[in-house]
Amino acid sequence: MLSALLCLLALAGGAAPAAAAANARPCASPDSASAYPFCDASLSILARARALVSLLTLDEKIAQLSNTAGGVPRLGVPPYQWWSESLHGLADNGPGVNFSSGPVRAATAFPQVILSTAAFNRSLWRAVAGAVATEALGMHSAGQAGLTYWAPNINIFRDPRWGRGQETSGEDPAVAAAYSLEYVKGFQGEFGEEGRIRLSACCKHYTAYDMEKWEGFSRYTFNAKVTAQDLEDTYQPPFKTCIQEARASCLMCAYNQVNGVPMCARKDLLQKTRDEWGFKGYITSDCDAVAIIHENQTYTTSDEDSIAIVLRAGMDLNCGSFLVRHTKSAIEKGKIQEQDIDRALFNLFSVQLRLGIFDKPKDTQLGPNNVCTAEHRELAAEAVRQGAVLLKNDNAFLPVKRSEVRHVAVVGPSANDAYAMGGDYTGVPCNPTTFLKGIQAYVAQTTFAAGCKDVSCNSTDLFGEAIEAAKAADIVVVVAGLNLTEEREDFDRVSLLLPGKQMNLIHTVASVTKKPLVLVLLGGGPVDVSFAKHDPRIASILWLGYPGEVGGQVLPEILFGKYNPGGRLAMTWYPESFTAIPMTDMNMRADSSRGYPGRTYRFYTGDVVYGFGYGLSYSRYSYSILSAPKKISVPHSSVPDIISRKPAYISRDGLDFVKIEDVASCEALVFSVHIAVSNHGDMDGSHAVLLFARSKSSVPGFPIKQLVGFERVHTAAGSATNVELTIDPCKHMSAANPEGQRVLLLGAHVLTVGDEEFKLLIET
Repeated sequence: MLSALLCLLALAGGAAPAAAAANARPCASPDSASAYPFCDASLSILARARALVSLLTLDEKIAQLSNTAGGVPRLGVPPYQWWSESLHGLADNGPGVNFSSGPVRAATAFPQVILSTAAFNRSLWRAVAGAVATEALGMHSAGQAGLTYWAPNINIFRDPRWGRGQETSGEDPAVAAAYSLEYVKGFQGEFGEEGRIRLSACCKHYTAYDMEKWEGFSRYTFNAKVTAQDLEDTYQPPFKTCIQEARASCLMCAYNQVNGVPMCARKDLLQKTRDEWGFKGYITSDCDAVAIIHENQTYTTSDEDSIAIVLRAGMDLNCGSFLVRHTKSAIEKGKIQEQDIDRALFNLFSVQLRLGIFDKPKDTQLGPNNVCTAEHRELAAEAVRQGAVLLKNDNAFLPVKRSEVRHVAVVGPSANDAYAMGGDYTGVPCNPTTFLKGIQAYVAQTTFAAGCKDVSCNSTDLFGEAIEAAKAADIVVVVAGLNLTEEREDFDRVSLLLPGKQMNLIHTVASVTKKPLVLVLLGGGPVDVSFAKHDPRIASILWLGYPGEVGGQVLPEILFGKYNPGGRLAMTWYPESFTAIPMTDMNMRADSSRGYPGRTYRFYTGDVVYGFGYGLSYSRYSYSILSAPKKISVPHSSVPDIISRKPAYISRDGLDFVKIEDVASCEALVFSVHIAVSNHGDMDGSHAVLLFARSKSSVPGFPIKQLVGFERVHTAAGSATNVELTIDPCKHMSAANPEGQRVLLLGAHVLTVGDEEFKLLIET
């Protein structure tokens, strides 16, 4: 039902609303203010929004509640398509972006988010978001895109089977929060007068959304049972940062229920974003998330009741036609009042006015020439280079000397498939380069053998040609892993092993090669490649996620040593045995009483294939903590009823801690850690420096360790580079207690970077 309806919505939306918004601007003429009060530039944006709402009839108001918003011809207000997508480049998953007509027929396909995240480089993240924004504005000027985009996806990659984990920035809430900040800042631009923005970014999917379709469970009806503790320190931090610090102008409520209540009806959580986090934007439903409340979740007894609970909860826009079709009936039956609609429209028009949709366009308008530029392609390549993770490199097998290789065999169905490199929410790439094409540019004699008909690899019929190609070559590169037939929106995996007979193919090829082979892995989700990790016939393993249109260009740069890899995994790679854990278990903390190992590196107690933050390089790096405080004192709150406590901190079961809300000044606790990074190799290299912290007290329910700082550092061969990491203990070293309150453990803590450790005492 949902898929069919979404197709109809896309067809209905088309490119017309975006084109109309680009060209029909009711406030562009000098005398528009007298004709339309909402065009009066002397008024604030908020006043203009109220003026516009006051002029609309009920039917005109209701027509605004869909992503395909109706126009108001008598006021010169054009129709508008709210739904555009820009996850890692402009994509036509939403009807607001159109590649089929107009001068722009493609856009730069940057690497999928999980790969860019592995670079652990904030400036890179912001630059990519800024480049995507530039292309969006260029397409908008041509009438082929809107100004409101439903990205980034900042859900936590909680379970390795999740089909959309590839779209996220991994399993760590601090990393996801940092990514959201850089994406939104880079995409929306710096705020101008009255909070004006060049584009609108949307934090999605709020909240605790991380399952598609698994073992009979569906994202449309799933009830995520989440503890207050997990909600506070795992699921919510990225959204809080995205709203409070990045100041995103849109929030999307998810399909799922949270503790029995549909997310789009969770007034407590939706209103919290405005009352506590200062959100000033619009809240949209995921597509048809309102329709399913009655039809699929049977949470309400009627369609009108569904409309009432979401509007009163604070939702403003419905992706789909449900509100357009049923809102008038809800009013007639007394379920809602017109003022409930007015509140929603005020938020919607405020964002449109901040975007300047109704006003005369600026002289600095971008155009089609700003799409698919050489600069953006090079930025995409740099994102792949920095994100690539070298998982294994026995005996420094890589890099290969180009002069010593005459013949390369490239094996695997994805090696010559440009589509396989895109990942979810990919549009039309400008000039995709396959792995085969990229390697051919380095080695003229390059032989390709698919080995399998497709990534599912259900037959050995093509193994023979792969064997012959491998026998004849000096070096063999096998491209294996996943694609969108194995993981995608509305589809989760059930196994962490390579699909079908891919493992057999690798074993077969490895048995006939002259030298150990190189295994290149594609895919967003972790794969149990324990067999390859321990097989000496497989010299190197390189993970490239979904590298986008430049993957084929970058792979040989790494293989032949033009670039020294230094990415780090943003996701724990679990063994296949982890699949015995129900995907529906939302608990992060381990529970030995029921044999539950926990999730993510912060709480997981089981075995791993490769851990969070793992990544090798062609160089060997060492670290030395040059300076950091040995002790920090937590200032007491000045609130009378707090300082009267004896003692000022709380002690429970022998554990001393202080609630973050009771700390007088978190800013006073911020400190710096200065680290020297030494490169002992013979190649210059850029890599991610990760600083972790753990409490020396083993406290049930608190993280085993957690990332408190990271920085991408370039260090020349045989040299050292100093880096400074700034740590906010209230934010980075705290965790939630069982009541969902953030607390900071007192006592001894240990900071670690690589093998280096430093002790820190936190006291009152």
